[in-house]
Amino acid sequence: MAISKVRLKAWFDKKITEPLVQILRRGAEPKQLSFSAALGVTIGVFPICGVTVLLCGVAIALLGSLCHAPTVMLFNFIATPIELSLMVPFLRLGEKLTGGPHFPLTSDALKKVFTGQASREVFLSIGNALLGWLIATPFVIVGLYILFLPCFKILVRNFSSVSPTAKSPTSMHSDFKSKERVA
Repeated sequence: MAISKVRLKAWFDKKITEPLVQILRRGAEPKQLSFSAALGVTIGVFPICGVTVLLCGVAIALLGSLCHAPTVMLFNFIATPIELSLMVPFLRLGEKLTGGPHFPLTSDALKKVFTGQASREVFLSIGNALLGWLIATPFVIVGLYILFLPCFKILVRNFSSVSPTAKSPTSMHSDFKSKERVA
């Protein structure tokens, strides 16, 4: 049992802690990190498994410098276990909103899915889950942003290697003096 705890801690440090510390040391802004983390989690709980990385890539491409790509991807990875646990609430929210039939989550329903007998019901339930996620998304992203912002302010202050008095890249160019080459 102690060996598995050691392995779990080593895995957690390698996959989550070390990348987060590297992100913090590069001097990103807390607001950008908070937005990116909230975006990563929000996309990470998308109710269709296997497409969240693609969706994060699209969001990063569309938002450009407004988000911090490594943070989006890290928090998408962190949200993966949460994704599975939120599928049913998103499904039920979508059913409530559409007034559609209640999709039974039984072993018999799973058997029907595998035999192809429940194709229409499955597609309807996927649509309901997507609708539930779509309705919840603005609330989730705003709530997570508000939650993450003070955390990232503290973390950036404690881990950032860029000093607050460091010169901006534009002022560094004006101070740059080239050396003559000696042939």
